[in-house]
Amino acid sequence: MTSDFIVGIDLGTTNSLVAYMQGEIPAVIPGEDGLNLVPSVVALDEKNQVVVGNAARKYLIETPERSVYSVKRLMGRGIEDITEELKLFPFHLADDIQAGEVLRIKIGERTYTPPEISALILRQLKRNAERFFGGPVAKAVITVPAYFNDAQRQATKDAGRIAGLDVLRLVNEPTAASLAYGLDKKKNGIVAVYDLGGGTFDISILKLHDGIFEVIATNGDTHLGGDDIDNLLITIALDDIRGDLGLDVRRNGETVARIRKAVIEAKIALSSQASATLDVELPGGKRYQREVPQQAFEQLIQPVIDRTVGPCKQALKDANLKPAQIDEVVLVGGSTRIPKVRQLVQNLFGRVPHTDLNPDEVVALGAAVQATILGGGSEVTKEMLLLDVTPLSLGIEVAGGVTDKIILRNSTIPASATQYYTTQVEGQTNVAIHVLQGERELARDCRSLARFDLKGVPPMPAGMPRIEVKFLIDANGIMQVSAREQRSGKEAQIEVQPSYGLTDEQVESMLLESFDYAEEDFRQRQVIEARREADTILAALVKGKKNDAWRQLTSAERRKVETLEKALVAVKDGDDYHAIRTGIDTLNQGTMRLAELMMDSAVTTALKGKAMDDTGLEEGPQAGHPVAKADFE
Repeated sequence: MTSDFIVGIDLGTTNSLVAYMQGEIPAVIPGEDGLNLVPSVVALDEKNQVVVGNAARKYLIETPERSVYSVKRLMGRGIEDITEELKLFPFHLADDIQAGEVLRIKIGERTYTPPEISALILRQLKRNAERFFGGPVAKAVITVPAYFNDAQRQATKDAGRIAGLDVLRLVNEPTAASLAYGLDKKKNGIVAVYDLGGGTFDISILKLHDGIFEVIATNGDTHLGGDDIDNLLITIALDDIRGDLGLDVRRNGETVARIRKAVIEAKIALSSQASATLDVELPGGKRYQREVPQQAFEQLIQPVIDRTVGPCKQALKDANLKPAQIDEVVLVGGSTRIPKVRQLVQNLFGRVPHTDLNPDEVVALGAAVQATILGGGSEVTKEMLLLDVTPLSLGIEVAGGVTDKIILRNSTIPASATQYYTTQVEGQTNVAIHVLQGERELARDCRSLARFDLKGVPPMPAGMPRIEVKFLIDANGIMQVSAREQRSGKEAQIEVQPSYGLTDEQVESMLLESFDYAEEDFRQRQVIEARREADTILAALVKGKKNDAWRQLTSAERRKVETLEKALVAVKDGDDYHAIRTGIDTLNQGTMRLAELMMDSAVTTALKGKAMDDTGLEEGPQAGHPVAKADFE
């Protein structure tokens, strides 16, 4: 069965979101907890079940070895690329990873690749959307940082496939933000999108004209974001603790997780307060406390945010523009809430940046707009056109180890380009094609994307063969390369399967596993949700017993409620979903009288002039529901 529902997804380093077009405006779809943001956190609970989002955050503190976060920074990267990150991330990699292989991260006793972890986040977003729509969601547009290379883009597509999504398009995050901005403002002009998220930084210059969103330059850094600010503060805290308290807790995952949580809370507070306090419980009953003034915080982070200036100036140069020619500056990413960042952007572009758009949501909203365009459009989007660019030059290695660029960076995509080459050796019958990505002149300094051979070239004198090399980049920024010797017609081609990407066999295996275990996964999900609802109801009943209404029940009524309570407690930790569900429903029904009495008590109290908040109603069973029924349906 094919779904008509198409969504836009912002798969973020810190948080992820899913959005859709609600009539003429894009809107974010909330999760089960009613919140728009789904933290990009994955953990295994006590029963070895996967937990995603807000529910997984507590495991970062309690069992960090069974949790993972900021996995986006590991997408499409190899073991040699992540040495610095692993010093502060409490991740444990599989012991047998070789150079050039996909990373595998240990979570408890299991191992997952970064695309598999991202797929778990995407599945949660998919479930949120299906719950919202009441039907299946199979198609999505997913956003990626503009400066993601081919390997990182391929890893993102792999994650979508594993999650059971048909990824219609990968859209650069700043471009998606501009779509949301353009839809909202309906303006023409030149827009700079400054995107500083949790793990990546992008700057894009776009031209908006009569519904056409054309990216004319992009630049950035895939290893720069709010995580780097967090890591600075964490390093200072670890040094303080070792120097002042004589404790070396760098290898204590739980303590480092507590420090990280305190640092993030302090960073958020310093966006609106003159100072914040770090307060962390340490092993042995000791505490680490430190006052962080906003001025000291800003001095500390200055080198990090200054790293965004170079890419901004380069993007302006590539676009052949001066800051005064930029009409609007849009901020994207939670890190742009920091006042020092906003001041830097204002100084750099000579104008106050827009802050009216929610920096956490604007990318997902733009993805929803693009999803609607690809799905056939609406009255608002049918005239809109998105022209994106490739962030890095692409080419091949030629004689002497030199890079010959075939498609230059900031070329509009989809794109294709052709170059012609010949041989240097007499009678050469095999031509090696080495595909590269990057701006350096020598092949050894660029990223190797793929190698393949054009075989069977008839032996000819050097310089006689005429070899046509063609690059074709699709709308996702993923490339096909072909080589053809024109005189003989011999041809070879490759769809670039980048380093650290998953092979088709690996993706297929993961897809088959997801199908094979779909029924069991659904059953386990039902049990987990029922347990959570049972815990909520039992906790509400404990509070309800402290209310005067409890004493108004007859002895028989109280005994009946307590009997039902014990029955639910007896089954709630088991694996029988129907037994738990029955226990919940019967306890709901059995506490109806208690809920009515509590409501009457609350109304009476309010009429006497006492505030409703003082009655304890919110602390006990919710009005109109038998004992605070959780909203899981």
